[in-house]
Amino acid sequence: MNPSVELCSYPELDDRIVIVRAGDEVDAMFVRTERFNVLIDTLGTPELCMAALDLLEEQTNTRPLIVINSHMDWDHFWGNAAIAGRAPIIAHAAALDRLRDPSTREVLRDKASQDSRFQNVGLIGPDITFTGSMTLNGGDLTLDLIHTPGHTPDHIAVWIPELRICLAVDAVEYPVPEVWSKSADDLRLIRSSLERIRDLDARLIIPAHGRTYSPSAVDENLAYFQALADRVGSLSESQLADPQLGSSSGLGLEDFVPIPDGMPSDVVAFYRTCHETNLGATVQAHLEKLKFA
Repeated sequence: MNPSVELCSYPELDDRIVIVRAGDEVDAMFVRTERFNVLIDTLGTPELCMAALDLLEEQTNTRPLIVINSHMDWDHFWGNAAIAGRAPIIAHAAALDRLRDPSTREVLRDKASQDSRFQNVGLIGPDITFTGSMTLNGGDLTLDLIHTPGHTPDHIAVWIPELRICLAVDAVEYPVPEVWSKSADDLRLIRSSLERIRDLDARLIIPAHGRTYSPSAVDENLAYFQALADRVGSLSESQLADPQLGSSSGLGLEDFVPIPDGMPSDVVAFYRTCHETNLGATVQAHLEKLKFA
């Protein structure tokens, strides 16, 4: 069963930006400019995306719609079929590599076998791709599409300089973001992307998970990765080689960040898995550092 879709806002959020919330699953974002409207992500199914478009109908007027796929994770782009042919879809060029990877179809097969709401999902890719960065000039508002890899290779954050608002999607997350793999390179990328977002000096930073808008979220994510690096750096080589390192005392998720009150157990389990990946990448980075020291 699809979660319900609602339109939300935050204190101090400009009324040209709307949070499109699909229950506890994910937040998409809608931005209204003088020249066009922008939907950042299409949610997890075409039905969810259609529900969002219906709710947003009063705000769209006659302006054309542009869609941005922030990255090719299922909860952010599986609603693309509701948009195909109605609006151009923009993504980073690396999104095409992910779309073509067999694992993308495997995820869809697995989820469709477990939940009937995914059985009508078709994998629709972007119409327009870019490398580096891209700017959409909406007249009153500018949307800078910034490549922020690390969580995924294709990840995009959106910076609106006139409002000093960063729509960070999954580059920033509460309580912790997840690095793409246990590779030291991916860890460097996610930390670099977090630093890039921090250096924007945003008034509000809005991720797609965690229901936060405070700029402190990016500082907390950076502090988490630094604390993880410091803790791993204090371990001996024999400790680092332990395959059960993640379950060792002092290395659990709650040793680095507080578990939010009331967070469902399955969500806590998800973030524990994220932390395991982050820990693995941190160990790899430390081992590389020792190798070249």
